[in-house]
Amino acid sequence: MSASEKVRIGIIGAGNIGGVHMKEFSKLADRCEITTVTDAYSPLAEARAQEFGIAKVAASPEELIHSADVDAVIIGVPNQHHAPLAIQAIEAGKHVLLEKPMGINSDAARQILKASKASDKVVMVGHQMRFEAVPMQIKQQVERGELGKIYTAKTGWFRRKGIPGWGTWFTRMDQSGGGPLIDIGVHMLDLALYLMGNPKPVSVFGSTYAEFGPRRKGIGTWGKPDWNGVYDVEDLATALIKMEDGSTLTLEVSWAVHMDTDNTPFIHLMGSEGGASYRGPKGKLLTEKFDRAIETELSKPENDEGERLRLSRHFLDCIRDGKQPITSALTGFTNNLVLDAIYESSRTGQAVNLDWNLD
Repeated sequence: MSASEKVRIGIIGAGNIGGVHMKEFSKLADRCEITTVTDAYSPLAEARAQEFGIAKVAASPEELIHSADVDAVIIGVPNQHHAPLAIQAIEAGKHVLLEKPMGINSDAARQILKASKASDKVVMVGHQMRFEAVPMQIKQQVERGELGKIYTAKTGWFRRKGIPGWGTWFTRMDQSGGGPLIDIGVHMLDLALYLMGNPKPVSVFGSTYAEFGPRRKGIGTWGKPDWNGVYDVEDLATALIKMEDGSTLTLEVSWAVHMDTDNTPFIHLMGSEGGASYRGPKGKLLTEKFDRAIETELSKPENDEGERLRLSRHFLDCIRDGKQPITSALTGFTNNLVLDAIYESSRTGQAVNLDWNLD
């Protein structure tokens, strides 16, 4: 696609995350146009169309995907629908931007990856944390070799009282694929692996716990509860992930926990020549000079345009240039593979070796 052509975008899902995509891509009107929107609740799609000046409201995802007025499809719907819609869009010759997690499980993610490999279209997962200002600064230092060999890392995100939408699809394993591990843990796993230099995970030992949700405790403010619904996911998960190069990553996340926490995502990278810490939205580089500990503060620039806008621009750049996004289908599959292994390890009490078979 030439630089002068506008990418015509269709958005499936007009809820909160769909609205975020509409807002950000609308800022890039010189490069793209949102032509179509659809949602299971049509009045919401109609309202979004009016709000953002979108010409067409499709009656179904299928109508949007097969529209001649759509070059790229953005998918922002519950996890269980990610794979069917993404594969349908890829096979219809559309570029795809898919919200996290890429699949509800690794089998679904594997099918998306296979469809992506058989296509020349861009398939990107919406992990916006890679596009935050401080992680980008840390990544630059990692690539320059300032940290040396990163041999271990620790990441996590503790919410003290934050279970979302109790009883809705958020807390149903068959619709979400899991609790905080697949909700916010996938963000931290993805970002940590990226900052570590994308080492290949080979084994996992993990445990999950449901101490709050089944008792209807730890309820957060996100989403409207359905007290006639189901809660069959975890509310805390912890894991140790071993890489092919011998490095390790510790992951800890919760929706609810009795712990002194400020609800801030964190990553600590420990390298042979230096370290880095990210505690959103700030960070530090840590090293030693003349036998003295040295710390360099990292922060977001004053007029930072924001990670979501950078993510949107990256998607359009990849379409124009025909290149792989940094959050490719392979990275999405990797995340799902590790998450599934954590759940399996918790069920069996044993370490799990990852199955990288893509057939």
